[in-house]
Amino acid sequence: MAWFDVWLLTALYWAAQALTVWAFVDALIRPAPAFVAAGKLTKPGWAAITALAAVVIYLSQNPMTFLGLPAIIAAVVYLVDVRPAVRGLRRGNSW
Repeated sequence: MAWFDVWLLTALYWAAQALTVWAFVDALIRPAPAFVAAGKLTKPGWAAITALAAVVIYLSQNPMTFLGLPAIIAAVVYLVDVRPAVRGLRRGNSW
């Protein structure tokens, strides 16, 4: 049964790493004024939070740690709350 645990933790690690990197890249490509217009934390703030989450997951090599779970939660909060609000805003004029 040890092989199942290894495969499960490996799959969780890669899923968590992909999630945090996706949140970081998405925070980088969104325009900075959209964050302020949506009433969210600024772009550098979210970029720093998601980058720190990706680094924590990478260094711990296990998402089920004391720092790994808050890192995943931070990425999920960005993707579920901030990303839709920022993504819904239009770029440029509305003409």
